[in-house]
Amino acid sequence: MNVGVSMMTAPAGILKSVGAADQNPVLNISIFLAFVAVTMVIVIRASRNTRTAADFYAGGRSFTGRQNGLAIAGDYLSAASFLGICGAIAVNGYDGFLYSIGFLVAWLVALLLVAELMRNTAKFTMADVLSFRLKERPVRMAASITTLAVTFFYLLAQMAGAGGLVSLLLGVDDSLGQSLVVAVVGLVMILYVLIGGMKGTTWVQIIKAALLILGAAAMTIWVLALKGFNFAAVLEAAVNNPENTNGEAILAPGIQYGAMPLDFVSLALALVLGTAGLPHVLMRFYTVPTAKAARQSVVWAIWLIGIFYLFTLVLGYGAAAFVGPETIASAPGGVNSAAPLLAAELGGPVLLGFISAVAFATILAVVAGLTITASASFAHDIYTSVIKKGNVTQKQEVRVARYTTIVIGVVAIVGGIGVQGQNVAFLVALAFAVAASANLPTILFSLFWKRFTTRGALWSMIGGLVTAVGLIIFSPVVSGQPNSMFGEGVDFAIYPLSNPGIISIPVGFLLAWLGSITDKTVESKKRAAEMEVRELTGYGAEPPVAQ
Repeated sequence: MNVGVSMMTAPAGILKSVGAADQNPVLNISIFLAFVAVTMVIVIRASRNTRTAADFYAGGRSFTGRQNGLAIAGDYLSAASFLGICGAIAVNGYDGFLYSIGFLVAWLVALLLVAELMRNTAKFTMADVLSFRLKERPVRMAASITTLAVTFFYLLAQMAGAGGLVSLLLGVDDSLGQSLVVAVVGLVMILYVLIGGMKGTTWVQIIKAALLILGAAAMTIWVLALKGFNFAAVLEAAVNNPENTNGEAILAPGIQYGAMPLDFVSLALALVLGTAGLPHVLMRFYTVPTAKAARQSVVWAIWLIGIFYLFTLVLGYGAAAFVGPETIASAPGGVNSAAPLLAAELGGPVLLGFISAVAFATILAVVAGLTITASASFAHDIYTSVIKKGNVTQKQEVRVARYTTIVIGVVAIVGGIGVQGQNVAFLVALAFAVAASANLPTILFSLFWKRFTTRGALWSMIGGLVTAVGLIIFSPVVSGQPNSMFGEGVDFAIYPLSNPGIISIPVGFLLAWLGSITDKTVESKKRAAEMEVRELTGYGAEPPVAQ
């Protein structure tokens, strides 16, 4: 069953927390505008050194391990991590916490298997690795298509979270108002990337990570303090909340996935394997000058991300205890409003305004990172390497990347309007499924299998992408259920599960193997040997650019 909760009109008297949100709209708007103003100043200052392609795509490779670790946490802790997971736990209990576990374990898998090896081999994008020892033009084209597809699904999740969050902050509950909010978010995102490039985006992510973790920590301590720092008392209050119709079942598995265990297995595969194929996360490793700095950033990121996901457990059950699942589901933004509503319940309009600004910073930072990744993929891989065959200046390439940013921003706005009310954690899980199906098999075989060929790469990327997207289209996510994108009135769902990973991920790996063993072409052994040396030692990796 889809974890998304459709937008509903709140019954009279049920939205006491939403009422708190409306007590001081001037304060809420002021905090919101202050954050945008401060971050825009930072982005403008960072843009002064954005001249070359390395500056625009990789921030000049000038960030330290600690700075990049914070930025990775800022990029990875998306709206799904804060808004979606807190809401999923508040409404579905234990089953919602499975997202936190999946996202954290996925991060460890990505680090152990691909992160540093890709940083040592690539220059700007994932396609740099995949095309290193294979035929460059077809592989780059396919890798760009899969990158854009993953980015699109991830952008939908962030834009859905932005609409629900700011709608709650401003008291907007009609579809037109929320659509306007999404459009404003998209415009701010476009400005961030156009002006600051990767350097400006990274600083926004660093600030956002610090604010998000500190804000979540403060709310966690507050919730525990109200119950004598006894987490068991928080769980008891969540169970006894009059709006909780599931009773003690919220403390055990089964509310969401009990009727369809395979759906959980599919989700788990997508979460655990998907991160290693997310282009915007992998691209962060190109912003440090050395492999040592990349490893340092990994250590910082693991600690920050792990601690934050512990906070979501307390915040999710805290929202169930102090706000209530029915109130959360009925608020503007639906299930994504759990954390802001908890803030309103704890500290009134002031805390609501701060937490909402932090959550908004989360969305803007992640969206900016996604946008610059997609822009780099098109400008660097398709325009420069495929269309122009390398005969282009860095200035021209950056100009194309900026144009691409505008196009991607418009697409994200239109798509974000179409998915309002869907749970952002669930939408991100779809992006993970596409990444694990289309990107991960090709990445792993490129790094670890010398027999891998261009045909195997193309079959894996295109086949995995088509399988994943096709299953999503014909799943209950899109039609046949009350909370589907097209609603219950339209039903063309023939695939019973909400996540395609259990089928599409094995298909991606199978096609990579099958395409390679049936291909009689022998790829360059010299390039394969060079790639192996570079990925294991970092020798020959792009040097830091002088500032």
